[in-house]
Amino acid sequence: MLRLYGYWRSSTSYRVRIALNLKRLDYENLPVNLLAGEQRGEGYRALNPFAGVPVLQADGVTRAQSMAILEWLDERFPERPLLPEGIEQRFVARELAMAIATELHAPLNLSVLQYLKHDLGHTQAEVDLWYWRWLEKTLTGVEARLAQRRSGTGAGDFLFDAPGYFECVALPQLYNARRFAFDLSGYPHLTRIEAACLELPEFAAAHPDSQPEAAR
Repeated sequence: MLRLYGYWRSSTSYRVRIALNLKRLDYENLPVNLLAGEQRGEGYRALNPFAGVPVLQADGVTRAQSMAILEWLDERFPERPLLPEGIEQRFVARELAMAIATELHAPLNLSVLQYLKHDLGHTQAEVDLWYWRWLEKTLTGVEARLAQRRSGTGAGDFLFDAPGYFECVALPQLYNARRFAFDLSGYPHLTRIEAACLELPEFAAAHPDSQPEAAR
């Protein structure tokens, strides 16, 4: 049995839920309330010394860090791969996914936003400007890469023939962008992929609004 510790609105937890669904793997969902600080408790830190989500337990081992978990899932469960077969295609998927994961998650995660607002005294409007500034920087680059592919051979609804590694990372970030009222009208390739993914049951089931904690 796979056990996923996560938070319903966490982009990193959302990534792993999508991946598990795309691979059609059953898992037990174990909520961690980030707003209540459960991730900082002694018991949870024993599971994950990084004090964050997600954590995936499998084969008697506890694993943290969402991008490493995605790679592990692809190696441990090679059926329905998240990464494409060719080395250059795998690089493209990683390049775009890592741009989002490394350039956006760090400055935009909950702990940073709370620090900006509560410790440094910034207003919510100022926090929003911070959020939009980093989104614009990185999503503009991702959109440009997608436009290059669109003008070549990448003309489908997804980055490749089916959703995978990139979509696992992109969809949660676009969800967050919409939460913070970021204007996505200038990102037609990203929003095309987003719309196609949201039509699929694997993405619908992983969506934050579909999690039991969302109704609490």
